[in-house]
Amino acid sequence: MERRAAMRRPTITDLAREAEVSISTVDRVLNGRLPVHPQTASRVLAAADRIGFYAAGLIRQRLEAQAPARRLGFVLQQRSAPFYQALGAALREAVLACRTIRGQPVIEYLDDLTPAAVSDALRRIGGQTDALALVAADHAHVSRAIDELHEQAVPVFALLSDLTAPTRAGYAGLDSRKAGRFAGWAISRLARVPGPVAIMLGSHRYLGHELCELGYRSYFRETGTGGSGSSFKVLEALVSLEEPRLAYEATADLLRRTPDLVGLYVAGGGIEGVIGMLRDRIQGGETGHLVTVCNELTGVTRAALIDGIVDVVIAHPLERIANDLVAAMIHSIGRPSPAAPVQVMLPFELYTPENL
Repeated sequence: MERRAAMRRPTITDLAREAEVSISTVDRVLNGRLPVHPQTASRVLAAADRIGFYAAGLIRQRLEAQAPARRLGFVLQQRSAPFYQALGAALREAVLACRTIRGQPVIEYLDDLTPAAVSDALRRIGGQTDALALVAADHAHVSRAIDELHEQAVPVFALLSDLTAPTRAGYAGLDSRKAGRFAGWAISRLARVPGPVAIMLGSHRYLGHELCELGYRSYFRETGTGGSGSSFKVLEALVSLEEPRLAYEATADLLRRTPDLVGLYVAGGGIEGVIGMLRDRIQGGETGHLVTVCNELTGVTRAALIDGIVDVVIAHPLERIANDLVAAMIHSIGRPSPAAPVQVMLPFELYTPENL
């Protein structure tokens, strides 16, 4: 008797209980007689999958057939950069996997990162999509393009680095100030002696980079005193413009000017150049260890962690940020603008040589 009960096929009543909806709602999802809110229907489908409901496949087919077609646009940077390749792949997967829409991702990578080029790409992609997200430096040209798309009822989200455009729909990324403070904490704990520390940004116009620097400096300002009266001193920020070549040259110049440097936080792009310079330094016979913290786990930064060139990597949780951003974009389509931009703020991931 108990075995037969355990093998009993789940019923509509079981499904309604698991999905926390009424039996009539489940009936509408199954038969398509009356409209059901997409989020409710998705909850029913998820419950059907969990309990092994016999008609889960039918529910999935009905939802896919009824889901509205949506084109979601993403303006990213530098197709050649491994991080943006991974981010683009995560965003594409998130759009295609979403069950509440029949989604089509439109992804464009920009090598020309000037405000004029970014704003042109915004207008072009925005004219083809229902909602848009972009990675960009903050500039009046970009804000104007966002305002124009807002007037055309195309919501625009800032991705990875926030923007000041008041009509942006929201922001998806990390708390950059906390990331900067963590970098300062890590360097202060790992450095063998106190001394000068540096930070490298992609550009001061990236609000995310600016907040990383703010957090980094504020941490050392509050806690920077070391033993024997010595202290950590934060130098003027370096700028890489997201270019590995410039980052290589800036790192080489920094080490020439500051041979007693004890820590470096690379908060922006160009990390490949920094790592290349540090490898050359070691191969040239330099023995002093420079504590290095950078952003994003890629093949290059992973190898640098393993080789002891980089000590800590602060990374975006790409799959989660892509899924949460896509959900926020879908929710914003066709709705009045919220009183304040939506904040999709996620905790960062941490990597060291010991947890790869």
